[in-house]
Amino acid sequence: MRLPTLRKALRLLLRSIIVATTCIVLAACSPSNDIADLQQFVIDVSNRPGGEVEPMPEIIPYDAFTYSAASLRSPFDIPIMAGTGVAAVPSQEVEPDFERQTEALEEFSLSSLNMVGMMRSSNVYLALVRDEAGKVHRVSRGSYMGKNHGRVVSITSAEIELIEIVPAGDGGWVERPRTLMLQK
Repeated sequence: MRLPTLRKALRLLLRSIIVATTCIVLAACSPSNDIADLQQFVIDVSNRPGGEVEPMPEIIPYDAFTYSAASLRSPFDIPIMAGTGVAAVPSQEVEPDFERQTEALEEFSLSSLNMVGMMRSSNVYLALVRDEAGKVHRVSRGSYMGKNHGRVVSITSAEIELIEIVPAGDGGWVERPRTLMLQK
């Protein structure tokens, strides 16, 4: 078969499909006067008895909340050291050492680190700390860990005590004690 003849045959087939589709659509959309069954269905549904409506739910009265902490210290004030009555004043002498080489555990937040064990070697305690990637590090007194310049000051069999240096909010720095407990 030659190419022009094939094209003519495809055009004829396409026209036939379009005409047949148009006829089917027009036949489907033509009005029909036989809607008696539809009218009877509407009448039947209208004559059915109505169902019961559920009663309204009981409305519980609103109890207003009274804020009773207005006389307490504002959370935005400088904190007062527990039991002393003296405010923790940011010191100009407390400041992190930005020139110091950072250690591996300083890239993790303290909450993502877990103390998993402790070793003792020639009267020196070493803590075993697992980071969030699952790697275990040895930590000794004077090591740094956590994102807030936390320096290890004490290691016992149950915990690591640190002193963090955190911003005070007014340009100064404040030391804050933290503890990392042994995970069982």
